[in-house]
Amino acid sequence: MSKPLSEQIFAPAPIIGKDARAFLKSQRPACLWMTGLSGAGKSTVAGLLEKRLHGLGHHTYVLDGDTIRGGLCADLGFSDADRVEQIRRVSETARMMVDAGLIVIVAVISPFQKERDKARSSFEVGEFLEIFVDTPLAICEKRDTKGLYLKARQNKVLNFTGISSPYEPPAAPEITLHCGAESARDSVEHVMAAMRQRKIIAS
Repeated sequence: MSKPLSEQIFAPAPIIGKDARAFLKSQRPACLWMTGLSGAGKSTVAGLLEKRLHGLGHHTYVLDGDTIRGGLCADLGFSDADRVEQIRRVSETARMMVDAGLIVIVAVISPFQKERDKARSSFEVGEFLEIFVDTPLAICEKRDTKGLYLKARQNKVLNFTGISSPYEPPAAPEITLHCGAESARDSVEHVMAAMRQRKIIAS
């Protein structure tokens, strides 16, 4: 019995390596993976964090859940299987961007620990920082800027994380942000401090 096509494809060795690309950018590439409920503040913190890093001369890119749903994962729904496939695509994209020497900020709900662990395994040790945006469900519902929680409570939106679909909080995140009790800018500074501590950035 022949092997699946995916097992018969061999990627060529890179001519220019990740370290060489990162050297030109004067930074250490990394994936900052933000997970949390809808409305927790992931996109807000990701945007402010990228602006802060860009202002310091760093090369960054944000992979935001809503943007991804409109493009890379436009063919996927919200079943457990589709959520798993979304995380696979996002982690592969983020890995390639890290290979390009970038600091990648991922802001997706990513509700399952197993899939987040699988995403981590795509990166070298120290390249992947899991950031738990720990905002209580009640606060996320109160914000409800998209009106999705109300629709979920009315059964107009199915498989909604935190209501009709489970969310598994990270078991041991590198960083925990309490966006229900602190400002988004304070959260950004916490991430910046963690990045300095891990020597991802120098200043």
